[in-house]
Amino acid sequence: MTTSPTETSIPKTALVTGGNRGLGRSSALHLAARGVDVILTYRSHPEEAEAVVAQIRDTGRRAAALRLDTGRPEDFAAFAQTVRSTLAASFDRETLDILVNNAGHSRQTPIGATHLEDVRSLLDVHIVGTVMLTEALLPLLADGGRIVNTSSGLARFTGDDGSSVYAATKGAIEVYTRYLAKALGPQRITANTIAPGVVGTDFGGGTNRDNEHVRDGLSKLIAMGRIGEPDDIGAAVAAIASDPMGWVTGQRIEASGGMLL
Repeated sequence: MTTSPTETSIPKTALVTGGNRGLGRSSALHLAARGVDVILTYRSHPEEAEAVVAQIRDTGRRAAALRLDTGRPEDFAAFAQTVRSTLAASFDRETLDILVNNAGHSRQTPIGATHLEDVRSLLDVHIVGTVMLTEALLPLLADGGRIVNTSSGLARFTGDDGSSVYAATKGAIEVYTRYLAKALGPQRITANTIAPGVVGTDFGGGTNRDNEHVRDGLSKLIAMGRIGEPDDIGAAVAAIASDPMGWVTGQRIEASGGMLL
């Protein structure tokens, strides 16, 4: 049996939404470590995005940062054109190989006290944004490409009921991803979801990162005995997007350390 390199000799190009911080940042850096050039997006904090770009370039890979609000699908057609021109000007490419739909935010929606504006905000970013951005970028995605959509462990187990709508949007993304995988199979494009468990980032105010009492309590629910770190998820995303994962599609891949097994 012959062996093949981890990635092909021609550098692949990925687009990672919300790549300026947290799980998106880690995903972008792990993809670069595997020899992938990266376009990352940010909604705010351009200085964070440029810092990630600089880190990627320090590894010898090419990188660029583009502003994108994933809650504004009316901007996606123009954004896709910007991606196309950025690929040509900065990456000597016409297509993307990897799309990581990572960008997201949290809103509290406790049962019995849920506000319509919070529901709409969550739906706009996590459902409408993911679906319509994927639609806008599909013409740029090369045959044999990879799509990694971001779900959550909360789509399998229940936490505080304030996460109810957020978790529901993630369940919807898992269903959408299966349909996406079936539709794109003839083009050898895989579509999978990564479902992070509890991870120590600034998401949702940073409690899982900064509150040791919360961290200790949650660690007791995890088979591996600790909560996750961004690199646990970034490494998993890069693995799912790699060449050897070409026969895995339509799957929910949970990276939670074995939470609530």
